[in-house]
Amino acid sequence: MRKRRMFARGLVGAFAGLLLFLSGAWGAIALVYQLPGPQAARIAGACVWSVLWLGLAAALFGWRVWWAPVAMLVALIALLGWWSTVRPTHDRVWADDVSRLLSGEVNGSRVTLHNVRDFSWRTETDYDQHWETREYDLDHLTDADAILSYWSSEAIAHAMLSFGFDDGRHVVFSVEIRRERGEAFSEIGGFFKQFELILLAADERDIVRVRTNVRGEDDYIFPLRMPREAMRSLFVSYVEAANQLVRQPRFYNTVTSNCTTIVYRMARRIDRGLPLDPRLLLTGYLPEYLMDNGTLDRRLSVGEWRRLGRITDRARATAQGDDFSAAIRVGVPPAQSPSSGASTL
Repeated sequence: MRKRRMFARGLVGAFAGLLLFLSGAWGAIALVYQLPGPQAARIAGACVWSVLWLGLAAALFGWRVWWAPVAMLVALIALLGWWSTVRPTHDRVWADDVSRLLSGEVNGSRVTLHNVRDFSWRTETDYDQHWETREYDLDHLTDADAILSYWSSEAIAHAMLSFGFDDGRHVVFSVEIRRERGEAFSEIGGFFKQFELILLAADERDIVRVRTNVRGEDDYIFPLRMPREAMRSLFVSYVEAANQLVRQPRFYNTVTSNCTTIVYRMARRIDRGLPLDPRLLLTGYLPEYLMDNGTLDRRLSVGEWRRLGRITDRARATAQGDDFSAAIRVGVPPAQSPSSGASTL
């Protein structure tokens, strides 16, 4: 019995130590990313916090003084109070490709989108800017495709959703970080309020081609089995989400507010039965998730869909003036219409 009590006490102590370590590390990283001032000042602030936290931990575990846990609690509450004042904003000097916010109006089947991006990219820094107001008729909506752009590993991809109409037009919705001018993406920064969130609507020859032809990413298209009403509802959900972001800016989060989790929450409004799954975070495996939920047609295997749906080479072979959307779909079987009750996404 005595050994069990000692073991339990040791386990509690180890857990408390781990919790204190994680709290201290979180505070230091938060200060590095969000403390006002130049980088040197942010690093200095993180060092001061680390020394203070380690000193209090030594006082708690080494000297066992009564005031050490109280001081740690006060320090942590003060840090969290400051953290709560770090708020998202639309008022920054934004990179050109995320400088304008998407908004829209829905009148029956007619949708008007403002600030649809249609850039012409030559390099990452050499491009022609073009923003448009476009109108779409949801009665002429014909298909929806998931587009995955692999930029890191087979487990990590950026997910976009493209809606097609019977006149051959496509518009892509993409949830992305809203970078400031000169800023680069950071997975760690995505946990610490480094980036605001933006929802883009763009032409495929812009938002897909820049990834395949300029950034050197590897892209795949997967036709989705969705009822027409589900496609319409999801399209309108994107418009509503864009308008909400105009009214209330939000931070991007690497886990909770990224390119797939936000789409998942919108799709859940259509199909409440959609399960949570690790593949919503490991987005490179999203096709397997779609297959398991009936949204990717099972007449082909995931491997066959990947082989047929790899659009990278077809995109790179296009020239100015080509029908980019038609070119990247050559050889990709269209999705079959799902039966009633099939999963929507």
